[in-house]
Amino acid sequence: MPSVSRRAAIGLAAGAAGVLAGCGESPGKPNGAGVPQQRTGEPVIAPPVPKPAPTRTEAPRTANPIPAENSRPVGKRWLADDPGFRSADDVQQQIAAYASETSVGHGESIDFHVHVADAEPYRIEVFRLGHYDGAGARHMVSSPILNGRPQPEAERAVKTNIITCDWPAAWTLKVPAGWVSGMYVAVFTTASNHRSHTVFVVRDERRSGNLCVVLPFSTYQAYNPWPRDGRLGRNLYQGYRLDGVLGNEERSRKVSFDRPYSGSGLPYLFDTDYDLIQWAERSGYDVTYATSVDLHLGRVDPLRHAGLIFPGHDEYWSAQMRAVTEAAVAGGTSLAFLAANNIYWNIRYEPGDGRPNRTITCYKSSQEDPSTPTRRATVTWRSLGPEDAEQRLLGVQYNGVVAKSAPLIVQQADHWMWEGTGVRDGMSLRRLVGGEADGRDARFPFADGVQTLLSASPYTTTKGKPAVQNTSVYEAASGAVVFCAGTFNWPLALNRRGYRDSRIQRATANLVNRMLGPKGAPGSRA
Repeated sequence: MPSVSRRAAIGLAAGAAGVLAGCGESPGKPNGAGVPQQRTGEPVIAPPVPKPAPTRTEAPRTANPIPAENSRPVGKRWLADDPGFRSADDVQQQIAAYASETSVGHGESIDFHVHVADAEPYRIEVFRLGHYDGAGARHMVSSPILNGRPQPEAERAVKTNIITCDWPAAWTLKVPAGWVSGMYVAVFTTASNHRSHTVFVVRDERRSGNLCVVLPFSTYQAYNPWPRDGRLGRNLYQGYRLDGVLGNEERSRKVSFDRPYSGSGLPYLFDTDYDLIQWAERSGYDVTYATSVDLHLGRVDPLRHAGLIFPGHDEYWSAQMRAVTEAAVAGGTSLAFLAANNIYWNIRYEPGDGRPNRTITCYKSSQEDPSTPTRRATVTWRSLGPEDAEQRLLGVQYNGVVAKSAPLIVQQADHWMWEGTGVRDGMSLRRLVGGEADGRDARFPFADGVQTLLSASPYTTTKGKPAVQNTSVYEAASGAVVFCAGTFNWPLALNRRGYRDSRIQRATANLVNRMLGPKGAPGSRA
């Protein structure tokens, strides 16, 4: 099985909201047998595998609320400059909080569980994230002034190293019917101006014919090292030894949603997802939002949507999540994976604190977590068998951590996705290959469909080995389009200052417009 030692440079050192390298593991055993070779840039036609295909629900397209929502006054600004503002930390834990759910529907309630180290008043403010003419968020509601108090220290279960909190609900929010589906952030600020956050999604299952953005909450939690205090903190990569040194064997085998996110409370690589949110809403696309937990629970009916967008690093997937997306493609719903190293680890959702699906299990070892007749080991998907390799769905798969950002080298410039971008074969797009990268791997089965590799970008891994990054798109027999950017930096090129690239903005608009079809595409106003 792949070793986790490659993560020693990441582990608990991963920041709460920064674009950092490191999210995959070494490739599994090669398949090799009967896999045709492909010349660089040549479209691939793989033999179809017969399977029963559901049909996309021909539900009428619902009205798009995104342009009107983003034109509303924002009120109090989130992340406004404040010289007195101090971010809470994991050692002092001045204020820390977690939510009772990763997502909530209209009319449903969500609880916030809050710890305040020194008993003092605090307030909770809730914002919806979007573009909002550059403000980035709209203030939705504030709690009354609440009395903060210390809560019991988190507990660690010795066998699995899972860290959980058992804090009472401090404030309950019932989501109004008028709130537009989106990513929301709750901001917790003490009277002494210490601040922390937690994120959640407001769903809207009534919408149809649009795009559903699925946010990677399972991966958020897998990387969450809370509390990063030199003693207790752990995630699925590392944990503290008794001497305070990080070790791989001390890692958690299970992680819980019943704990805050580390640092400021914004999850690892959250800002990458935020880049996509701002670009999509600035462009006026009709988007709703869900989480990986919703995908697992079947709350997302992909056949009601034109496409599913996975905006950032989405590494940890349950069998249920994968089955839903495979059924989506078979039924004609398109997929867009805008980062890299997706669908890498097989996970299970399990109960926690008496509630379902509050725990993610991933032992990363078939010795520790062997397969049984009723469940598969929580190891890499590709190690479960060649047909389970992520490339089978994505078209490409993880092949390395990028030692230094490299240019994306364009190929197949006459493809519809590059239309209007002005690129040509061999052109270099600066700094676009970064973080981690995917490539097409001839040792594993290919996806079913006509595949085009839109880039072939040489880079060097952190192990000093040469590798090639591929951006891929293929068209399935159902008519679905499946895109995989194959680099962490694609969403940055949509929105991030210093990374914005009009060519990537146009290419992504071409992709999204094709997913939506002529009746749903507003055109890009990026």
